[in-house]
Amino acid sequence: MSTATLARTPFHDLHLQHGARMTDFAGWEMPLTYGSILDEHRWCRSSVGFFDVSHMGRLKFTGRHARRFLDRVCTRGILGMQRGMVRYSLVCNEQGGCHDDVLVYCLEEDEYLMVCNASNRAKLVKHFEAVKGDMAFRMEDQTESTAMVAIQGPKAMELIGGFSREIPTLKRYRFTEKSLLVVKLLVSRTGYTGEDGVEIILGSGMAKMALGLFLKDMGKAGGVVKPCGLGARDSLRLEAGMPLYGHEISEEIDPLTAGLDFAVKLDKGQGDEREGTFIGQEALKAIAAAGGPRRRLVGLTLEGRRSARQGMKVFADGREVGAVTSGCLSPTLDRPIAMAIVERSAAEAKPAVEVDLGRERVAASITPMPFVKTAR
Repeated sequence: MSTATLARTPFHDLHLQHGARMTDFAGWEMPLTYGSILDEHRWCRSSVGFFDVSHMGRLKFTGRHARRFLDRVCTRGILGMQRGMVRYSLVCNEQGGCHDDVLVYCLEEDEYLMVCNASNRAKLVKHFEAVKGDMAFRMEDQTESTAMVAIQGPKAMELIGGFSREIPTLKRYRFTEKSLLVVKLLVSRTGYTGEDGVEIILGSGMAKMALGLFLKDMGKAGGVVKPCGLGARDSLRLEAGMPLYGHEISEEIDPLTAGLDFAVKLDKGQGDEREGTFIGQEALKAIAAAGGPRRRLVGLTLEGRRSARQGMKVFADGREVGAVTSGCLSPTLDRPIAMAIVERSAAEAKPAVEVDLGRERVAASITPMPFVKTAR
């Protein structure tokens, strides 16, 4: 796809001003890096990183059956969510595989916002329209009419405290609505880096002006905020042990295999008939009833300096037991780390393993995740 046909976020000019190297990501022209992925990663771990995540899908659901519909398509309980809550959930297919992982915001009893992955937005819209049935609600795709940024790092809440005393008191997975001049902001204590911080959603028309006032010192000498690209976002989430769609979860990889049991309510609909069951629930219940998934997601720490890549095979006692889903040279630990899906017996026994890097096999050990623990 040529750059002329790629969608652009409201911060496109800002990225170019800061020297970003742009790339095509799910049909959007997005910053991969502003010079050094390593430097951006380490800056976010030590100060504050600014991430443009406006490419993420934002779907709003309103109406009498909005909550009921979301309970039908989400693995997590939506019934009982109160205004200001955010819940991580999965949207599954009938076989229990994942259409996507999402965040659901409860705006009101009959009004919700869903944030999804950019590459899955069109697929989800089509899926939701197909399973809507006779439920009465309105779904509005607000992706292009809004912008979204993440402000992440150990100094993020101190920075934000200069703008609002309330925001730093938010609990994890809670949000509030604030105003900056005439601009309405939805600010949630969420993120994809393993660090503390917030994600902010606001109207696209005033986004650059509003955040330009708030982050006027970004990138300047002595400032605490620097822009970070998709490259650093990926290495940060990997250190935090967070799944990425198309790697740790997919249409073929179910959430139990991916270790996301906490986000799956297998008894949904049994305690309260208003809740109903979710699509894929029976398939996931069958997996659990059989003793759990045959494979499990694990963390790996590799010897040497070479990084493992998705699809590279994992061996134990000379036998293939799984494959790598994501890998990188950890900037914080200064050694290669990876996530892999392996046979359940290997995940439980944690034997010494090897990863086939192509020209050689290297020793690796099964490691608890997250790889890097932060103070958030």
